[in-house]
Amino acid sequence: MKKIFLLLILVSISFNFLSQSSLVKGKVTNSLNNEPISFAKIVVVDQQKGAISDENGLFEISGLNPGFYSFKATVAGFEELVINEIPVTNARSIELNFELNAIVLEQKEVVIKASPFQRKSESPVSLKTLNATEIERLPGAGRDVSKVIAALPGVASRATFRNDIIIRGGSPGENKFYLDGIEVPNINHFATQGSSGGPVGLLNVNFIREVDFIRVRFLQIVQMA
Repeated sequence: MKKIFLLLILVSISFNFLSQSSLVKGKVTNSLNNEPISFAKIVVVDQQKGAISDENGLFEISGLNPGFYSFKATVAGFEELVINEIPVTNARSIELNFELNAIVLEQKEVVIKASPFQRKSESPVSLKTLNATEIERLPGAGRDVSKVIAALPGVASRATFRNDIIIRGGSPGENKFYLDGIEVPNINHFATQGSSGGPVGLLNVNFIREVDFIRVRFLQIVQMA
């Protein structure tokens, strides 16, 4: 009888261990003053799962199978925010923080004056933001920021063994790189004079949260944080 009872306990423990699922937790705050936002709705995109933040802005979502998920936070008076491609595993809980921008309903009087300069429609400013997961998962990029940017529309590279970025037919020397707001002349090893490329990238993706790729008329800017 004791052996049967012990066997039942071991089976129960094993079943509970195998049935454990991943846990996603975090906080929803106001990006302006870092105050917690209560009653915010956090949902897993394309999934029937979600949570509501408490009075301290905290939330928890459990029961997700391992994989990559996108999460969306919405609340009245704030702009919705989507965080894409978050890896979820059973090995550890995932911490996901949302900083929402408040929607301004009332503003002071604004005076608009016509500019003497006409902005041409063929030279708009464009922005593309990439997170660390998107950089890691791009096939053939090898976790290299320059190779990921070279795969974007309107961007080309000089050769397969170099990271010279050619944007809209411009020169690689027209590119600017900023890391946490500090200009970096080149983000590659063994660069040649007058070029912003090189054979091997020197940035570790594990230390990068996101990359902002900005295209303007005469200058291409890559901001990393």
